[in-house]
Amino acid sequence: MKELTVVTSESMNEHYFLKKKIKKVLLHVALTLIALYTLAPLWLLLVNSFKNQSEIISSPLGLPSSFTFSYLTNAAKEINFFRALLVTASITASSVLLIVIVSSIAAWIMVRNKGTASTIVFMCFVAAMLIPFQAVMYPLIQFFDDVRLKSATGLVLMYGGFGLSMSVFLYHGFVKSVPLGVEEAATIDGCNIFQMYIHVVMPLLKSITVTVIVLNSMWIWNDYLLPFLVIGNSPTKTLVLELYFARITAGQFGNPWQLIFPAVLISIIPIIIVYLFLQKYIVKGISDGAIKS
Repeated sequence: MKELTVVTSESMNEHYFLKKKIKKVLLHVALTLIALYTLAPLWLLLVNSFKNQSEIISSPLGLPSSFTFSYLTNAAKEINFFRALLVTASITASSVLLIVIVSSIAAWIMVRNKGTASTIVFMCFVAAMLIPFQAVMYPLIQFFDDVRLKSATGLVLMYGGFGLSMSVFLYHGFVKSVPLGVEEAATIDGCNIFQMYIHVVMPLLKSITVTVIVLNSMWIWNDYLLPFLVIGNSPTKTLVLELYFARITAGQFGNPWQLIFPAVLISIIPIIIVYLFLQKYIVKGISDGAIKS
């Protein structure tokens, strides 16, 4: 009877581990398929950046017959890459700096000054996340045109305004984890409010700040609609606008694929590099900020 019990127990254990192993294999297969599906557009972009027009049309998924950087250099010349890169980087950096400073201060003040007014203001920021840009697009553009801010400066102010709601929401949850005793000790040591913000509060918000920087940088860098409406075909065009107008100029009689693919590739490389260096902070910052809110 004991031998039968031992055999039965062993068979049940084997069945359990076999079932667990099958689930693990199926999970890995599913994740692999999802990864391939996600990376397929990047593969299409990468391989077609080294082909001519006829080769792209005849074999869009295949490897190029020969790897040459001439298409990349030609695309960089056509879209004025280095000038557009400087313009895009300046607009993105200025907008993100504005968002970080204003949203962190606003969230810090609302958390430390608890009350009905702070709650109402915070809920207004949260509610603003639900309002699509298209709902306020034309009145906003008309207002900035009336006050003569339909320029790169006005574009930075618009990005700053649109990025505040989500950034305040993330900072608000994270500031709650900052011990109030640290700020009280800084006050006793003689810190004024500006010194406390710069030397005490902001260093403790490092991870969420990096998250805010990356998330806002990605959408500002890749945005097309707002720059098109604000600066249009001016000399100070962003990378996305340069790509659009270069495509329009070169594609009068069809799609210039040998320009589009390499131009898109070199346009997204800078923001991908930034993302790869800072990716470890993103999930942590989002989860911490959202959970504590």
